[in-house]
Parts: sequence; C-alpha cells; structure tokens
Amino acid sequence: MTSPATVPVPAPEPVPLRRRLLRAAGWLAVVAFAWWAVTRLAGAVDWDEVAAALRRLSWWALVPMVVLLLVRQTLNAAPMALYVPGLGLWHATQNDLSAHVVATFAPPPADLVLRVAQFRSWDVDPVRAMTGMTLNMATYYGVRVGAPVLGLAFLAADGIERRQWLFAGLCALATAALGVAVALILRGDAFAAAVGRAAGRAGRLVRRGVDPEAWAARVVQVRQTAAGDLRRGILRAVLALVVMLLVDASILLVALRAVGVGEATLPTLDVLGAFLLAYPLTILPMAGLGVVDALLVGGWTVAAGTEHEGAIVAATLAWRVVTIGGTLLLGTLALVAWRWRARRRPPADGTSYLQGVSG
Repeated sequence: MTSPATVPVPAPEPVPLRRRLLRAAGWLAVVAFAWWAVTRLAGAVDWDEVAAALRRLSWWALVPMVVLLLVRQTLNAAPMALYVPGLGLWHATQNDLSAHVVATFAPPPADLVLRVAQFRSWDVDPVRAMTGMTLNMATYYGVRVGAPVLGLAFLAADGIERRQWLFAGLCALATAALGVAVALILRGDAFAAAVGRAAGRAGRLVRRGVDPEAWAARVVQVRQTAAGDLRRGILRAVLALVVMLLVDASILLVALRAVGVGEATLPTLDVLGAFLLAYPLTILPMAGLGVVDALLVGGWTVAAGTEHEGAIVAATLAWRVVTIGGTLLLGTLALVAWRWRARRRPPADGTSYLQGVSG
C-alpha cells in the first residue's frame, strides 16, 4: 500500500526549448482566437467607447469585485474541505490557489507535486487528499455542465429561445448521466472500474499517454477510500459551487453597473441568466476567454442596444482582469506564504516536503 510520504506523483521533468516555444505559441493562439471571437460574434467594436467606459470605472468599484473574488475562490475550494478530513477551508483554498498558479505556468504534473507537498506539510494524508481532489473535480464538472438549467430560471420572465431550451436540455441530460454514474460507482468496484476504464479510453482519443487500466484503478480507489465522504459532503459541495457561480456572475454585474450599464438597460436577471447559460464553455482554454466573452457581449448588446456595446465590452474586460489576473495574484501570494512557513517548519526528519512525492 502506498504510504502518505510516497504518493506516486511523477516529478516534473525539465521542459525542452521546443516545448516552451509551443506553449508560448499556444498562448498567442488563444489571444488571437479571443480577438477574432469578440470581433466576429460581437461585431466591430468601437474601442474609443470601450476606453471611455473604462475611464468611468472608479477605484471603489474594484473593492466589491475583489471581495467577491475572495468569496468565489473560497467557495471553489469548499468541496475539498468537505471531502478531505482534517484539511480545513483555509488550507483547501490555499492549496487550490497555489496549484492554479503552478498549473498556469508549469507543465504537468508540477501542480500535483505541489499539492502533495502542501498536504504533507499540513499533516494531511496525501492519498486521501488526492482522492478528495478527484471528488471535487467530478462535483465541479457536474455543476458546470448543469449551470444552464439554473440560467433558464433567471431568464424565464423575459422568454426563452428554442436554442436556449435545447442547449440547457442537453446540459441537463449530461448532468443527470454524471449523477447516475457517480451513484452506480458508489455501489460496487466492478462498475467503478468499468466507468474508469471507459473514461480512460475516451481520454486516450485526446491524449495517447492515457492508460485506461490506471483510470479504472483510480476510480475504484476513489470509491473504496471516500465513498462515505462523498455521501456526507455532496449536497453541501454542490450548494457551495452553485453559490460560487452566482458570485462569479456578480463580479461581472458589478463591473457592468460601474461602467454605466444600469438595471433599466440590462436587468440583473438577464445578466445572471446569460452568464449561467454560457458557463459550460469555460471548459475551453483560459476559462473560455474570447468565446464566452463574445457570446455575452453579443447577447447583451442585442438586448441593451448598440449604443451600450462599448460599456459592455469594458465591463467584460474588467471582469476578466479581476478574475484571471486577480486569481493568479492571490495564488502567488498563497504559494509564497506556504513556502515561507514550510522553510520555518521543515519536516521533523530534516527532509524537504517535496521529497518522496515522485514514488
């Protein structure tokens, strides 16, 4: 059996120059695609109007946006605290933020190595914690895919288009299928292995290095290790993530109001509903940067009028800066704070917390 000190997480290898260049090219491609999506779906944007709207964004508006960001990140980490005994909400948030920064700038599995090192430094069983992380990921994907169903509830007063019904219906079916799969996984090892193997085969279509048998073993381990934790924490975890989505949408709502897009122009329910309908697309790189933004800007411009397009684009840019840039800043602070404490409190045997995580 694997001991907490030797969790089989491979150590990150040095990144070749070619891979670094490809990564940089990928980032440039994302930025270029974002620009294309905004101009293609939202139309020709008057960037002078956008700049004027951004100048109307007072510094005080950043205060509630940052506070909401802190709440969002705390709620995002709440399932980990519920699924991992002894971790706690503070450490779960710190772990989530730190791993996000590492995953953004370093190749995998550097983020997993960091997570395991942090679990060890907090005297949390890394095996149990990694199982909780798997449960957290499954819960988040279920809520993410199911978000359009809640979005329809917000949009019901103004009428719902057929395509919105269709998209939300498909998302509801996907969420239900995921829920049924989780329920069956909890009933026995055989079905858990079958689900993991099927997921591994699907993953191998995208990434050749995926081992379906390893995935099967992982799902069985999750069932055996944390079935009780999942049953006890699933409802509270789902509730926390649903509130997290509403808080995320509220950051964008604050930005819209701060640049002059009022309630009469774009009602709050329309903002929340459209955001939740588009939320599954955040599965794309950089949280759907460009695609999600273009869909929101295009839809809201049609509803509010083209004279408000510049302000809507400005609010969307402010939301992205706060949620993407702010999260990276918080993650950097969380990582620096952990490393500082880790240096002051090294393991009793004198080793590093990073030692032993490569198996």
